Amino acid sequence: MAEIIQRDGTWAFDGTTVRITPGLHRSVPLFRQTYGEVSVPLEAIAGVVFEPERKRGRLRIRLREGADPLLQATGGRLPDPADPYRLVVDVDRAGVAEYVAEEIRRALLLDQIPKEPTKAYLLPGPPVPVSVRSSDGTVSFDGTQVRIDWADTSDRVKRATGPRIIALGDLVQVEWLPNSGYEDGFLRFVTRETVFSKLPPEKDPYALDLWGSSRRDLLTALVATAVTARLPHPSTRGVGERADRPRLTGAVPPSADHHDVLLRRLRELGELHREGVLTDEEFAMTKAAVLRGFQAQ
Repeated sequence: MAEIIQRDGTWAFDGTTVRITPGLHRSVPLFRQTYGEVSVPLEAIAGVVFEPERKRGRLRIRLREGADPLLQATGGRLPDPADPYRLVVDVDRAGVAEYVAEEIRRALLLDQIPKEPTKAYLLPGPPVPVSVRSSDGTVSFDGTQVRIDWADTSDRVKRATGPRIIALGDLVQVEWLPNSGYEDGFLRFVTRETVFSKLPPEKDPYALDLWGSSRRDLLTALVATAVTARLPHPSTRGVGERADRPRLTGAVPPSADHHDVLLRRLRELGELHREGVLTDEEFAMTKAAVLRGFQAQ
């Protein structure tokens, strides 16, 4: 057993699995404490490195592409302190960190673990049900459907549409961008119906606009990860299909679907405008955004 215990957390390697437990100190980000213990199987690891610095070093695990739904959902956009695969190491424990890293590297070599992308997720992601309250509302996922309940501070267009319930089978992908404190973030659920439309997050009834506490809003990545873990793995995309394009498995041909969805979205906007939910200016701006989104496809 190779183990290192730090205020930032604990890593323990038994030859087949790296068990990562976040520390309880107040310096440990809320996201890592909430995400909890992570068990990383050896076959999910591409490499490990210890980066020494003057006062503290950092122990990092690099996972194989496609192995972890958390990394897939967040796209490398998690802030460094919130990264569960990074451990801050005190200078006097640098030797222990190097030993742990070397033991993992030796096991990777002996087991001949490939570095190529995986064809399935090797980590499970957060358990469900999971629910997070953000600046724009509360988002929940029970394993079969996503539910969004808007906050009183949400845009009135969203509040007028009422709670949004999205079946897992209707989802194509999840898009997540953290609130940096300087720029708003968002959590968007892309469905077969909305795949051609990209409304601004503050107007999109399928997206949470993350503009409040970055510490709290970061927890929306839990829901993004739980949903991503239950969607088709990226390796199932067709040959030559762009990685950043959602896969329309089972959808009708794009030309017919494109036209039907456009008409439906415009009718919905027209109804909101007639009911007084949208002002003339809001209607014109939102309609233009929908049309631009469709024309770009």
